[in-house]
Amino acid sequence: MLLKCVQLLCVTAIIVAVYFPTRHARHYDYIAIENALKEVVLQSPFSSRRDLKSCTYEDVILNSQPVPMDNITGQQDFIPPLPGGEFKPFDCIPLIKTALVIPYRNRIEQLNIFVNYMHQFLQRQNIHYRIIVVEQNDTLPFNRAKMLNFGAKLAMDLNYSCLILHDVDLIPLATGNLYGCLSKPRHMSSSLDTFRYNLPYLTLFGGAIAILSDQFKDVNGMSNSFYGWGGEDDDFYQRLKIHHLLPCRFDPNLSKYTMLVHRKQPKNSNRFKNLKNSLENSYDGLKTLSRKYSVFSEDLFTRIVSS
Repeated sequence: MLLKCVQLLCVTAIIVAVYFPTRHARHYDYIAIENALKEVVLQSPFSSRRDLKSCTYEDVILNSQPVPMDNITGQQDFIPPLPGGEFKPFDCIPLIKTALVIPYRNRIEQLNIFVNYMHQFLQRQNIHYRIIVVEQNDTLPFNRAKMLNFGAKLAMDLNYSCLILHDVDLIPLATGNLYGCLSKPRHMSSSLDTFRYNLPYLTLFGGAIAILSDQFKDVNGMSNSFYGWGGEDDDFYQRLKIHHLLPCRFDPNLSKYTMLVHRKQPKNSNRFKNLKNSLENSYDGLKTLSRKYSVFSEDLFTRIVSS
């Protein structure tokens, strides 16, 4: 009896692997390191400083270095940003202008590690960036997508052309993982340590993603209906697919991340129902976003507090 059960499990595993390959995506298409810069969208240089040259990014990518794990939580050496967590390079004109949007609630230790680490990480890349932390301040289950919409809206109002939608517990481990946008949305965290640096399935599109502001606006952002963990990333992927904006990925060696230890949130039991309803209501998103939020300028980031 036991032998038959084992044989049945083996046959089932083979069938799944053959007929449902997207359920296990150890191997997937990606942009090679030597071609990565060609795909990055660079903006026209604008500065009153005629003595400065444009920033370059080839060395950032091609000379990527792994980040030692024990360097993550220590105090980092970086230049204090402008109020609101904005930074512009001093010795060249940046061609990348990125808003890093972080959905957040009740994870102060992780937030401190993340902000401290990311300022030094981003400053080495010679990009113009701002860190925006969006805090949900109510008693409802956490709505990650809605917080991302709030942050993206502010970033677009501030004329940031590239959005990085980024969980607070993810830390990049390759210095060449350029925090800029491509012509297609990019799944940045496709090589994550909690998945043994494998991609679990091809349609995974969460954790850390890069998308042009115009593209985010074209798909009406993310759905505001997903309270609780799960479903919002799958919904967002479908929105992109409908608009012929299927995501791409960099080489796994550029896309390595570690996840900071935290308690797992319970899954949203209504996520599949919400997913079905959301796909039938594409109007829900940026167009239906409420105005119940406040903006504060902190030393290391811009804080949005929603209610």
